[in-house]
Amino acid sequence: MPGMVPEDVYELTGVADPRVSPDGRTVAYVVWRIDKESNETRANIWLAPVDGSGRPRQFTAGPKRDADPRWSPDGAQLAFASKRNGGAAQLYVIPVEGGGEPRKLTDLKEDIGQAEWSPDGTRLVFASRVRDEAYEELDEKKRPPRRLKRLQYKLDNEGWTIDRPHHIFVVPADGSEEPTQLTSGDFEDVNPAWSPDGRRIAFSSARHQDWDVGAASDIYLVSAGGGEPERLTGTDGGHAMPSWSPDGSRIACQYYPGVLDDPRHTRIAVVDVKSGERTSLTEKLDRTCAPNFTGIRVPLWVDDATLLFSCEDQGNIHLYRVPADGSSEPKQVIGGDKMLTGYDAVGGTIVHSMHSPTSLSDLYVQDRRLTEVGKAFRETRELVAPERFTAVSADGTEVEAWMMKPAGFKEGEKYPLLLNIHGGPFGQYGNKFFDEFQVYAGGGYAVVYSNPRGSSGYSEEWGRAIRGPGQAGPGWGTVDYEDCMAVVDEALKRFEFVDPDRLGVMGGSYGGFMTSWIVGHTDRFQAAISERAVNQWVSMWGSSDFGWDFKGYMGSFLFEDFDSYVKMSPATYVRDITTPLLILHSENDLRCPIEQGEHLFVTLRLLKRDVEMVRFPAESHELTRSGNPVHRVARFEIILEWLAKYLQS
Repeated sequence: MPGMVPEDVYELTGVADPRVSPDGRTVAYVVWRIDKESNETRANIWLAPVDGSGRPRQFTAGPKRDADPRWSPDGAQLAFASKRNGGAAQLYVIPVEGGGEPRKLTDLKEDIGQAEWSPDGTRLVFASRVRDEAYEELDEKKRPPRRLKRLQYKLDNEGWTIDRPHHIFVVPADGSEEPTQLTSGDFEDVNPAWSPDGRRIAFSSARHQDWDVGAASDIYLVSAGGGEPERLTGTDGGHAMPSWSPDGSRIACQYYPGVLDDPRHTRIAVVDVKSGERTSLTEKLDRTCAPNFTGIRVPLWVDDATLLFSCEDQGNIHLYRVPADGSSEPKQVIGGDKMLTGYDAVGGTIVHSMHSPTSLSDLYVQDRRLTEVGKAFRETRELVAPERFTAVSADGTEVEAWMMKPAGFKEGEKYPLLLNIHGGPFGQYGNKFFDEFQVYAGGGYAVVYSNPRGSSGYSEEWGRAIRGPGQAGPGWGTVDYEDCMAVVDEALKRFEFVDPDRLGVMGGSYGGFMTSWIVGHTDRFQAAISERAVNQWVSMWGSSDFGWDFKGYMGSFLFEDFDSYVKMSPATYVRDITTPLLILHSENDLRCPIEQGEHLFVTLRLLKRDVEMVRFPAESHELTRSGNPVHRVARFEIILEWLAKYLQS
């Protein structure tokens, strides 16, 4: 069978966001797929019996994207978000038995999200952005100028936020009234959650005076009928994803300790509603409990005494259980070499969706598979499984890494090696289906990847090992660079099929930074690809949506330690770059703005080095994860063309 090729992006599919009915008998979930003709991701809601007694069936038939299924308390209705009529995603409700045409509850100008039923089933709460009146003028040339007083005025993949903040709404489930906006102001109010008695709504926000110059956020409470929100927590870190205990006395949440002190492990905490006293439950676990880029819900009350949550663990995402009073340490419920993409539990039954390196995301009850949405893809392509190994860095530190052989591997042949470096840096590679690696393996490359110091999924000390430079630590491009080089050295020693004269390196975001840094400090690679990278910290400081926030890593603001920002910029070492370099960047990237790629390209071209820059229009920092399928395919084709030019014999 052939390995994965760029065009296979159009064949990708998967399961997400499982939700179990109140009686524990049925699970609603989302099946997403990529539609080539429309160049969009489509999705619909499916239902399946939890005991496997019947076949899964498609429940909604929206032509675009039906998602976020939420059961009514009596299990008779499902609420969901849909773009079926074009424009923004709206809130709908549909009877579970008999189906029929869903009832549309909203007609807003921005997407609705995070919907949740009231305990009595009569209302729903949700969050949506609220546009300034200036947007009524369709001709941008006639709109008034934006007047900024907050640092957090734009956000990658969202655009302008200062004049369209998130707020909380309530709407009757029968559609008898228009939605009522409960919160207002220049704040980001998200993640609403009903109290068990239906009288109050908890949500996450930053509403203190200088909320925009840090990363602190709190849990607030507001009356379900409206009024002034009351702050519950102490503005001493980040509080998100509130979840009421069944008896209404406590709220569980994600808690990120510290402000501008990164990276730290997000913990699961419980806050007493009367006193505001917070109890952290997962410190001894020493893992981050907010998995990156998965959208997994956390935390979930099993009963008044127990919580379920997910966390990153050595290249995996696992499910844990912990007593809500902190009386004992968390215990693993679902483990193994896998990454969860969603979960839910009712009456002791846990349903989860997950994927592995050779399997697209499907639905499971414990180890029993309920769906086979990825079967056709899995059975018609050679999907390569990784082999885990350990490398020893220059200072004796052990680094976890993985090797994937090329598709169609033949004993005795030599293959080019491609080192991949993940973003973050507080992120992790591991045991998931990753189209990137499968396409490169399908292209005839041995693929090696690792979690060097600075990665998540390990101890907090590991994640904080590259803070600085200065008193905070050594900074990026130090021990993480040594770890990456050690992984390549170990791969060359351990795997005889790797050709030492055909080495490539690539990465995106922080991985792009590391690629630019590596080729400025060694010429051992024959080809490199730096994508959506940080190349010049000085200009990144003011152009990025969160450039100033990197004080959490640096230990200082730019105006406090200009020299360290210059020292840690790959552009400082551009004269030493001789490796052929492909620069990939998105034109709407607000996290690492496109001037970061332009800076490196212009300098290398003036030095007459072998360099090419590719710009993707209408794409953000999220191109590789949620970008337009046409651009994702084109990106793969461009990458394989570049690698073939320098690495294929």
